[in-house]
Amino acid sequence: MPRIAVDAKREIVEDFARLIREKQTRGPKPSTEVIHFRNEKKDQVERDVVLVPVELLRYRKDNGRIASDVMNYEKLNGPLDEKDTDAQEIIGKFLAAKDPEKMEILTSSIAHIGQSEPAIITADGLLINGNRRKMVLDELRKQTKGRTEFDVMKVVVLPGANDPGGPPTLIEIERLENRYQLQSEGKSEYYGFDRALSMKRKMELGFSLQEQLRDDPRYANASEKETEQAMREAERDFLQPLECVDRYLKTFGRERLYGSVSAGPSDPEGRWQAFIDYSIAYNKQFKSPKWLLANGVDEEDIGALEDAAFKMIRLRHLKGLPKIHMVMRQLAKLSAIKESRKELLKIADEVDAVLPPKEAFDASGKPLSPDANDRKWVERYQPNIIHRVKKALEIQDSNQEKETPIALLEAALRKLTHEQMLVENLATADYGKARQLAADIQSRAKEIEGEIYHYKKQLDSLGKKK
Repeated sequence: MPRIAVDAKREIVEDFARLIREKQTRGPKPSTEVIHFRNEKKDQVERDVVLVPVELLRYRKDNGRIASDVMNYEKLNGPLDEKDTDAQEIIGKFLAAKDPEKMEILTSSIAHIGQSEPAIITADGLLINGNRRKMVLDELRKQTKGRTEFDVMKVVVLPGANDPGGPPTLIEIERLENRYQLQSEGKSEYYGFDRALSMKRKMELGFSLQEQLRDDPRYANASEKETEQAMREAERDFLQPLECVDRYLKTFGRERLYGSVSAGPSDPEGRWQAFIDYSIAYNKQFKSPKWLLANGVDEEDIGALEDAAFKMIRLRHLKGLPKIHMVMRQLAKLSAIKESRKELLKIADEVDAVLPPKEAFDASGKPLSPDANDRKWVERYQPNIIHRVKKALEIQDSNQEKETPIALLEAALRKLTHEQMLVENLATADYGKARQLAADIQSRAKEIEGEIYHYKKQLDSLGKKK
């Protein structure tokens, strides 16, 4: 997605804006609210809280909570038009499926004490903050026909085309959503996968990761060092796993079909967590020349290991074996053992990324839906993948049992006498570090030799006493 200019304005639909102006009223007890828009919170600028008919308010498809659902739907069906009634119903269903327990709590609260916190809308009625409140009011209107207390919603209206400051830019809308989502006010938190997609979209619009984190109260006054640490954590927990997701989808020809990765926080298969764990292995070990050399892994094997990992993740769960994210957590260890690595590489060699052409279509000749394609792919390749993973895990278990002190000493000696262990191949910049490592090895070797001598002397002494 190309970066959009920082000052790009979101187009205001004037017909909708006119209806909002005509239909809004002040409540019996007029009130104002200071919101997180531009510098208004800092300057304590008050905006009127008004009542707007719920039916005039529209969901925003770029809501971060439903990023994966919207991208997946639009990839399969084309763009969702927020002005369209059918599109609004679809977006509403996506929102309803996220965190239904908190939805019930909010419904109970509004039913008993009414709406306490105003929503925030654009001049033409697009909800920036308050989607769930609209959903609750719509449901309560259905349940209490004839009653009018749920017909209107308390809102703060952002400036329109002719108002001071003008309408919000695309980045200002993203920043406003970000600020409210990161406030600890009991709202539904983003599912990690959706948050990652939302972070990425904001960055593509020019809203940097550092700026996004600054909206989090935890980092509002953070030092430069603390902010850098928070950015590294966000990249590790969200952006790097998302990069793996995008490579995964490309592997199977499913770019932007994010719905095939995870259905949300209630998804029992844990695919998002699997990508987090795979990403750690990929970025910490597979991208490290030092790790590759120490474990005898060829760089050309990394692509095949990733291919195997993605095929395991596509399987969703491995019958009779640990959950897929736990296997990803062990992936680096499995790859470091030559024999178990061979089993993983066989997955890449033996399992195709796509179904044979004759199996990828239904009886009428139409391509199978993504879900149906997945089911058939799993049915075809599951036994092979499970067999290879099981053997790799068994080899790892066996190898761990063999890691006795004598085996570890032999392994250390093999590495120190490895044909690549040539001082002449050291980079001049590494001389100091290499000398220190050699000294540390020598020191530890002397400690071990001393300990062995001590235990042998004790044993010899006991033998003489007998």
